[in-house]
Amino acid sequence: MAQILPVTDKKLLAKFIDFPHELYKNDPFYVPELHIAQRDMLTPGKHPFHDHAKMQLFLAVEGEKIVGRVAAIINGNHNTIKNVKEGFFGFFDTIDDKAVSKLLLDAAQNWLKENGQTSIMGPVNFSTNDICGLLVTGFDGPPVAMMPYNAPYYLPLLEDFGFTKKVDLRAYKYTAGNYNDRSVSLLEGLENRLKRSNIIIRKINLKKFKEEAAALREVYNSAWDKNLGFVPMTDKEFDYTAKDLKMVLDTDFCYIAEQDGKLVGFALAIPDINQILIKIKKGRLFPTGLLKLLLGKKKINGIRILLLGVVDGYRKLGIEACLYGRIIKAFKARNFQYAEASWTLEDNDMVNRPIENIGGKLYREYRILEKAI
Repeated sequence: MAQILPVTDKKLLAKFIDFPHELYKNDPFYVPELHIAQRDMLTPGKHPFHDHAKMQLFLAVEGEKIVGRVAAIINGNHNTIKNVKEGFFGFFDTIDDKAVSKLLLDAAQNWLKENGQTSIMGPVNFSTNDICGLLVTGFDGPPVAMMPYNAPYYLPLLEDFGFTKKVDLRAYKYTAGNYNDRSVSLLEGLENRLKRSNIIIRKINLKKFKEEAAALREVYNSAWDKNLGFVPMTDKEFDYTAKDLKMVLDTDFCYIAEQDGKLVGFALAIPDINQILIKIKKGRLFPTGLLKLLLGKKKINGIRILLLGVVDGYRKLGIEACLYGRIIKAFKARNFQYAEASWTLEDNDMVNRPIENIGGKLYREYRILEKAI
């Protein structure tokens, strides 16, 4: 019979991080997270999320064998800004066993209740600014960069515990030669029209990355403020994320809209680094993983359109079309084979309709679930 074991030291933390590798060892679509990145993320003092949050990790064990894991998370900034007492669960992985799943979720729920929370929501690792959602449709391939993956049996286990749908997140896919590139043919005219209002579209300047990141933070926190569960990143959180993204950034796929030196929008697509990570055993960069990472970057032939936002007051001027046009133009020039636009809220027609008009096909959905406690 399984028992719950709170994670209290580095040895247990390593087991917590490594459990999915064993669980999915025979799954050809599983992509391991980098161990060093997961370790730092889950260690208070290493990741700035912990400056305003509380977290407890739990393992489910049967004898010497680990059979599940979960994190109970209290995001202080989320609760303060939203004026709620909503806890989160994340890093949820389990064998296909109702009793084990219940043990894990009970542990997370009870810890959150003891710490004053009145509901539980997830899966979210740590917030909607990070990897979140439960894969519910589209189990036919590996996830793209910074998107979650799980077995199909997770949903019935969570529903059996009493979770219900809060919202679905969408992922759209474009394939080479199978999309509408009208925004590329209109690009020059649209950009010339914007220039009459002193609005220009340009690539990110990596030589001034620190200054660019500071300005992008303001746009990000403004442009996404209406999204479900969105809480602005702190300066430290954004800088931490920007530093990670810089390692995979390709300037052909990162564009800024600017009026008289003021950033008013940006679009970011990143190379699908998962094409390499899927080959790195247990997420270890040493001894051979680092070489695979360095040699594999030039062979990547897919992207994830991660962010595209324009601040209020500048929307519907054609900026969004120009940002998309620039990315599509680079996608064609580099002979990439696919692009995923993710994620978007299922009811966000202002975003979803243009994606569909360009030729994006809805091919995966992810679910955020909730439950009163």
